[in-house]
Amino acid sequence: MTLRWHLQAGINAVAERKLFWNLAETAAPGSGYDPDTNWLELYVKPGISFEYSLDAGATVYGKLSAVASYTAGTDAYDTGDTGETTLEEAYLAVRGNAGQLSYDLSLGPRELKLGTGMLIANGASSGFERGALKLGPRKAWEMAAIARLSGNGITGTAFYLDPNELSSSDGKNELAGLDVRYDDPRGGYLGATYLKVLNSETPYPQAAPGGNGPPTITPGAREGTNALSLYAKTNPFAGAMENWTFTGDLAYEWNDEIDLDAWAGRITASYAFKNLPWSPTLTYGYQTFSGDDPDTAALERFDPLYYEGSPSAWATGSKSASTFINSNVNAHSLALRVKPTVQDTFTLRYSHIRVNELRSPVQFGQATRVDTSGATANVVTGVTNAHLADDLFLEYNRVINRNTYLTAGVSVSFPGQGIKDVTPESDPNWTGGFVNLVINF
Repeated sequence: MTLRWHLQAGINAVAERKLFWNLAETAAPGSGYDPDTNWLELYVKPGISFEYSLDAGATVYGKLSAVASYTAGTDAYDTGDTGETTLEEAYLAVRGNAGQLSYDLSLGPRELKLGTGMLIANGASSGFERGALKLGPRKAWEMAAIARLSGNGITGTAFYLDPNELSSSDGKNELAGLDVRYDDPRGGYLGATYLKVLNSETPYPQAAPGGNGPPTITPGAREGTNALSLYAKTNPFAGAMENWTFTGDLAYEWNDEIDLDAWAGRITASYAFKNLPWSPTLTYGYQTFSGDDPDTAALERFDPLYYEGSPSAWATGSKSASTFINSNVNAHSLALRVKPTVQDTFTLRYSHIRVNELRSPVQFGQATRVDTSGATANVVTGVTNAHLADDLFLEYNRVINRNTYLTAGVSVSFPGQGIKDVTPESDPNWTGGFVNLVINF
């Protein structure tokens, strides 16, 4: 038997100014919310894993780990001086070969990411009573049953997942499905994921008819939702196209019980300037997530489920991703990455963020307000101008050694006309920065 100890830890210092473009001054002037704040967050994740080879050729393996996290000061969601210790991984698994095929079966809390992380990636919640909002050290699902079968570059993954949700907002979610993926030895891939939400108390918002009035909130509407997603990446091209890489994602959701009919997608194109100093790579992306059309009886709001929300993955914007989930938004993005040395990387990201449906919930009904600009007072949800924000984010990554990583960043979000119309008296730029250090053994 082979035993291995694991240790991951991180510390992150964050400063934010004019959080959420100072929306609280208009939406909740008596709340006492301070849009200028600094906080420190930290976590430690110890663990132990084992492997044991059976005489029949199979290998039994498993891992046990926990996360202790804390936030000192008040974070962006007005929570601080709090933390929690939770179980992270605790799974038992077996892998081996059966003829030309290999299998891998596991049961218990562990991480699972499917495809590019559009729907299934982040199995646990951090922040709020658990602390460490930005570091987000928890990734493992509270319960996961995973069965993989692989051969000739094709992998099929059947899964049952129960997310590790916050006690203060546990939606009792459970989901199951199947992922099939082909990985080409040259580097490209093609895959599809189907899933169904088996149980949920998570509500869905729906725009008022014509967008006039507050949204309707339907408790437990997520239960029964089906999702089908496709994802792909090109192989390396030859000749004039050899420096190009393209990716694509497409998802469709439906639920006959609530007449849900939603969609989302993303395309990216990357060009590597291989002959230039610092190896620059320029990437353009466009991603879009349907919103509820207030002029139909159906519900078109896309549910992003458990997506990977980092700026390099599925975040819509940098700062804006803290305000808008991947529903009823679209974004054009540009990213320029350079590597002055093997250990140092700079990435500059820009995002232009817009709403898909006016007068429709942008996240979960926020921006519901009384509009008195006309002859009568009307309740408005969402925004009346499609432009939400423009985000700039400069990130620096330093590999100090094989186990230690330094990351720092500064960012600014410029409010679009949609936000300015919500806060006509106050629409400042939202700025901030952070620096963190992570070790991983």
